[in-house]
Amino acid sequence: MSIELDKPLFIFEMANNHMGSVDHGLAIIEAFAGVAKRFPFRFAFKFQLRDLDTFIHPEYQARMDVKYVKRFRETGLTREQFRTLKEAAEANGFISMCTPFDERSVDAVEEMGYQVLKIASCSLTDWPMLERIVKTDLPLIASTAGAGVDDIDRVVSFFQHREKRFGLMHCVGEYPTRPENLQLNQIDFLRQRYSGVPIGFSTHEAPDLTDSIPIAIAKGASLFEKHVAVETAAFKKNDYSASPEQVALWLRSAEKAYRMSGIAEGRSPATDKELADLRQFKRGVFAGRRIAAGERIDSQNTFFAFPNFDGQLLANDMSKYIEYYAEHDIDPRCPIDVTRIRSIDTREKVYSIVQRVKKMLVDRNVVVPGMATLEISHHYGLDRFEEVGCTIINVINREYCKKLIVVLPGQKHPEQYHKIKEETFVVLDGDVKLTLDGAVKECRRGDVVTVNRGTRHPFTSKNGAIIEEISSTHYKDDSYYTDEAILRNTDRKTVLSYWME
Repeated sequence: MSIELDKPLFIFEMANNHMGSVDHGLAIIEAFAGVAKRFPFRFAFKFQLRDLDTFIHPEYQARMDVKYVKRFRETGLTREQFRTLKEAAEANGFISMCTPFDERSVDAVEEMGYQVLKIASCSLTDWPMLERIVKTDLPLIASTAGAGVDDIDRVVSFFQHREKRFGLMHCVGEYPTRPENLQLNQIDFLRQRYSGVPIGFSTHEAPDLTDSIPIAIAKGASLFEKHVAVETAAFKKNDYSASPEQVALWLRSAEKAYRMSGIAEGRSPATDKELADLRQFKRGVFAGRRIAAGERIDSQNTFFAFPNFDGQLLANDMSKYIEYYAEHDIDPRCPIDVTRIRSIDTREKVYSIVQRVKKMLVDRNVVVPGMATLEISHHYGLDRFEEVGCTIINVINREYCKKLIVVLPGQKHPEQYHKIKEETFVVLDGDVKLTLDGAVKECRRGDVVTVNRGTRHPFTSKNGAIIEEISSTHYKDDSYYTDEAILRNTDRKTVLSYWME
């Protein structure tokens, strides 16, 4: 079974809380299985393995005056006893996990068939053991308590170069961890630094504290680990292990956090109530004068005001990518009824033009500064752009001016002249047929042509061209077209600022 690490997984860490008793370990598994069944999450049960005969120095094997030698010896289980606990966990629906602390224990993890291998913080840079661990086919989860960023970088690189499936846990190795030391922003740091690596939160705070889990969830953690125990007359639990009741509260807080966090993949859909509540505060579109049937509805013949009415066009609908036309006469100050107008959405057309222009620039190795704006000139409307028009990239416009003009294959630019501006065309790529006051000039890559003030200059390209225009300052009212139909078209340009993205 393939275990996914980028989807929520809650890990119950038994550690040595079985207290060396298989029966007590089984009781812990049963108790937390009862808790897990009440929540819609995936759960894992985790154990710890040490080959005590080799893990502990020979001269310290019997040193019961050393705290953790005593603890490990008193809670030691045989491999068969661990197998019993593992099988009980899996029988209760848990994913089985184990943390080995030495190479022989890694062998045991493989032999017993655990499903996930956990690397403790103290072993994060235990390179001899890591060399053994990466020989397994198991998914890996590594805790990072106390590790510097250089160490984590090395471990991540070590796993990635060996194509291991792995996740990282933010963890604080303080038992129990005080709230002010939880450092939950480290989840953000790990997610940003190790993009694509599942990040989790291994917690050692006081078991009654449930504030941290919703924060970790909101920050994008997907793996959650907590020490668990069952207290009896014979066995007391430590200060950082949670009882079944405390874990239930922890999981309830997590469940609430997921409900409140909502959708992370893509934009969440608005509710009907949200849309209705927002609409009531939006401005409606009203006729600023009489609008005749067939006339385009735009900012020149309308105004925006509150309140709006059901079925009315809104100011929010007045995008430069959508054209509206009246199908009936509209009286002054009347709301624009969406059922009595016709709309044309040009967004896809504009997007297609931008993509073609960008491709031409890339294919012909023309560099464009990131801050340059793009201006689509559609002299007779977007529907005729492929025939008549061009795309202008505005680079600089001060006392001097630089533009890039992109002419698509077969496209022509209509006849115009300037009274103030003098310009020079440099053909960067392609072919250009330029007419200067009736005199035709065939231009190729590298040709330079100066267009004097007052010179009429239509141009076209058979195979497409990119022209660098260098000129004196450009003024918006200094383009004079000889076709009056173009002059009457006041919406003959679409300007984009962030087209490079």
